[in-house]
Amino acid sequence: MTLADDAIQWYDANARDLPWRQPGTSAWAVLVSEVMLQQTPVVRVEPAWRSWMTRWPTPADLAQDPPSEAIRMWGRLGYPRRAMRLHACAVALVERHDGVVPADLEQLLALPGIGTYTARAVATFAYGQRHPVVDTNVRRVVSRAVEGKPDAGPNTTAADLAAMAALLPESAASAARASIAFMELGAIVCTARSPRCVDCPFEQVCAWHLSGTPAPAGPSRKPQRYAGTDRQVRGLLLEVLRHATGPVPRQRLDVVWADDVQRARALAGLVDDGLVEPIGADAERFVLAGDAPRADVQQL
Repeated sequence: MTLADDAIQWYDANARDLPWRQPGTSAWAVLVSEVMLQQTPVVRVEPAWRSWMTRWPTPADLAQDPPSEAIRMWGRLGYPRRAMRLHACAVALVERHDGVVPADLEQLLALPGIGTYTARAVATFAYGQRHPVVDTNVRRVVSRAVEGKPDAGPNTTAADLAAMAALLPESAASAARASIAFMELGAIVCTARSPRCVDCPFEQVCAWHLSGTPAPAGPSRKPQRYAGTDRQVRGLLLEVLRHATGPVPRQRLDVVWADDVQRARALAGLVDDGLVEPIGADAERFVLAGDAPRADVQQL
């Protein structure tokens, strides 16, 4: 039994029942789930994913609506630029691929907002191809089980992809199954702070476990603070704009945060990111991207 075999056997008995894993799930549905799951826990993603897929079951459905509707539907998932990227991706899929998510890895990588991880995840999980799919969870599992290190680096490297590729079975179907199994292990068993080694199929062969589970040598990474940050202010501003029925005057936005400098910086960042558009000659009113006629859009 290889690590991949053990992981698949464990996954078959313990995998979470998630809607985007059901047989017959479209490649578009898989793509949406992968974008939503970036830096966001499953418990928050699942209801948002269901709502999104009910409204926009195909890329063409989303492409017909303005990007402002994607931002509204995104709600409070966080990192709302992902909504803009999904909308841009849907438009590109309609223009380049007749509204069908391609199976070819290079074509996936050429789509706007689709990076190395997401392209490989879609090719693997939607189309059953053999690619190393490496996220934070997978890097941690491989680092511990194979290399004996307590954690991996913060970013995926070519070495990480090669290390995962070396563990995959030759069969494309088995490799795809192994990829999702390694990811699931990292998500619910081989976690960063409270690994449950007793429940891990690698317990008897894991190099990190066999060496006594040494702690990382450097300082532990602290969770990112949210309260009081520009991210919080951006979220408050977007919340007002999402629920508005027309252009929002600056004075209405002024009341959401007392710090004038920070509020202005957050608003300017939303404009720079293309999420919000100022309108009118004085640029003192604002709408979500795509809600205003092009002729009315101004720059700060």
